[in-house]
Amino acid sequence: MDDISGARTAAASAPVVPGTTPGTAPLLDSTGKPISAKARRWTLGLLTAVYFFSYMDRQILSILLEDIKADLLLSDTQLGLLSGLAFALFYATLGIPVAAFADRSNRRNIIATALALWSAMTAVCGLAQNFLQLLLARIGVGVGEAGSSPPSHSMIADLYPANKRAGALAIYSLGVTLGAAAGQMFGGNLTYFFDWRTAFIAIGLPGVILAGIVLAFVREPARLAEPGAKQMADRPSIADGFRTIMANRAAVHLIAGVTLTSMIGYALTGWSPPYMIRSFGLNTLQIGNIIAPLLAIAGVGGTLGSGWLANKLSDRYGMKAQPLMIAGLKLIALPFLIFFYVVEDVTWAVGGYFIALLFQTCYLGPTFAMIQTLAPLKMRAVWAAVTLLVINLIGLGLGPTMIGLLSDWFEPTYGTESLRQALLVVACFTPVAIFFYWRAYVHLKRAETARA
Repeated sequence: MDDISGARTAAASAPVVPGTTPGTAPLLDSTGKPISAKARRWTLGLLTAVYFFSYMDRQILSILLEDIKADLLLSDTQLGLLSGLAFALFYATLGIPVAAFADRSNRRNIIATALALWSAMTAVCGLAQNFLQLLLARIGVGVGEAGSSPPSHSMIADLYPANKRAGALAIYSLGVTLGAAAGQMFGGNLTYFFDWRTAFIAIGLPGVILAGIVLAFVREPARLAEPGAKQMADRPSIADGFRTIMANRAAVHLIAGVTLTSMIGYALTGWSPPYMIRSFGLNTLQIGNIIAPLLAIAGVGGTLGSGWLANKLSDRYGMKAQPLMIAGLKLIALPFLIFFYVVEDVTWAVGGYFIALLFQTCYLGPTFAMIQTLAPLKMRAVWAAVTLLVINLIGLGLGPTMIGLLSDWFEPTYGTESLRQALLVVACFTPVAIFFYWRAYVHLKRAETARA
């Protein structure tokens, strides 16, 4: 990640002037002390580690579903509720008040507290003896994770200027790919050699230690404004967040695009391990040690590559090029994603999925960066939370749950292949997400023309 001009730290004693652009003013923490380039990288690295633990604790469930189903005698619909709606309902709705609090409080402390809570509740999942107990533990994980992403987005937006923000948030978004892969790798091995309960406990407890490290080393940056950004009240309301987003047509289409993309992604990644177990006869050890590392490579390459490309396109053509880039890369990914769910040979299937992930993981960093850039001053965490509310209620809440319902519905007709059919149906929503990203490009281009 390129360093911002050293002038920011050299002029650290200068006051932060309202309306000053990040990248030209000194980079200071909330107490007025300078933040060095090294400290900024440490902060980004630790926030990425927190996001990694968030997704590892969240997605470990995917590779444990078949063992949990056999042990607790659950249906696919119940598994879908555990993967989706039960978690997402609390994760998404609590993110709003947490974000409002973060926009006027110490974001680092909120993140550390949330991390300790969801890590402990992940371990508690391993103690569940029935569906209700596991459901309540998963709700606890969702409650904890609600305090992670909105404050993190807001902090990164204050640490990096607009033309570097997509790259920074792409690095942060590696937590999604690496965390999900780690959940499958560790979960696959632990449940194969021990059981699914041991996997939950072993994955959850290290996060409590990381929470202490975050408190010790993460720096809380001062809040800086974009040039021309609208100044909001010191205590913006949630209504302000919804109102300002709905007034920005580009933001509305970006949120629609990322929501549908996330619905598809959560559904497919959450159910792909059971799909490969049922349709290809793989076991958790094979998925954890062979499939998950391959998919992690594809996800990392796609996430970092898209962040780099988004920065380059933004420098040359402006922010409007970024949603067009996402639409194009997702269009390339679509046939390979469909191929994954129709082919019968496991080698060809995994190869198609690898290529699909390489291109379809392009959206997270650039989308969140654009939303943070469009957000008014002191509304960044609220905008992130509103975005995540919609993403998680619809994407995370409905995606995996829909797969479970469809799989049970298709089961009388397709038998053990019912899950394949359910995944294929949800994958076919991708063109709608591409359309919304294209519309975001149109609105950003119109706004740029109007300013000229």
